Amino acid sequence: MSVMIKEKAISEKEMIAAAEKALADISEVRDGVGKVIFGQEDVVERTLVAILAGGHALLVGVPGLAKTKLVETLGTVLGLDSQRIQFTPDLMPSDILGSEVMEQDQDNAGKRFFRFIPGPIFAQLLMADEINRASPRTQSALLQSMQEYHVTVAGARHDLPAPFHVLATQNPLEQEGTYPLPEAQLDRFLMQIDISYPEIEAERRILLETTGVEDAKARNVLTPERLRDIQALIRRMPVPESVVEAILQLVRSARPGNGNADTDKHVSWGPGPRASQALTLCARARALYDGRLAPSVDDVHALAEPVLQHRMALTFAARAEGMNVRDVIAQLVKAAG
Repeated sequence: MSVMIKEKAISEKEMIAAAEKALADISEVRDGVGKVIFGQEDVVERTLVAILAGGHALLVGVPGLAKTKLVETLGTVLGLDSQRIQFTPDLMPSDILGSEVMEQDQDNAGKRFFRFIPGPIFAQLLMADEINRASPRTQSALLQSMQEYHVTVAGARHDLPAPFHVLATQNPLEQEGTYPLPEAQLDRFLMQIDISYPEIEAERRILLETTGVEDAKARNVLTPERLRDIQALIRRMPVPESVVEAILQLVRSARPGNGNADTDKHVSWGPGPRASQALTLCARARALYDGRLAPSVDDVHALAEPVLQHRMALTFAARAEGMNVRDVIAQLVKAAG
């Protein structure tokens, strides 16, 4: 049995035809990114899954792991209008959202009026570089935009372009002079994607191909309209009842007070319903990315860590035992079978 979630069902023939076209486009996107980003296949897959699912992603890794390069490459390959904001302690909300300036009408007896000047957030792909270096006041400027896809300035609503995605980066090592993202901000990210050092063969290729006269250049593959079509297709993909149950079981088992003794001992607070929504969308997107028309329980388990890890907090006892959130999620996935 499969369920459709708030989307009009289409025939199996139409679904297959649309999926085949989407698969060809996704394959081109993957190849285009692979010509610039070497190795890091899991990172590329998860970042693309987050975008295909219509969400935002938090990229966490030490400097020099091509986080910025990945975002720039995705903007080019996906055909999105991109902007980059370097977050610093003195960055103000108006530096992100834009501001109103007073102007004087030369043709109307010098009448004065306010004109809104859009900030860099008015882009289809926004890179928030080192997002945790800005103050909480500035970080909060992204809250409304990431959830509601519009901003409010001086009481006036301004819609953001569609599609709209935020890819934020964060350095896990340098914590001095930073402001940890609040839970409400973290929950807006569909996934937290941890980036590790490349394998030796990937690093060898990086050495050989990026220290010559010319670097590899990304090429445009999709248009924003085509990306939105694929995102709409993903939302129409059927979800087997077994996958729905696996998502519910996994997310609810990560919350204290639901009868799981290990969770009660190790987890201070757990993921809310937005985590279940994120897992459902990401499982669909991963299935299509992998050439399948419906997600499986394996998709749920594979995406459990990036979807849940930033939506949970450990107890003092768990931290004293040397545990981390990834350990807890791995135990929950293992228990789920």
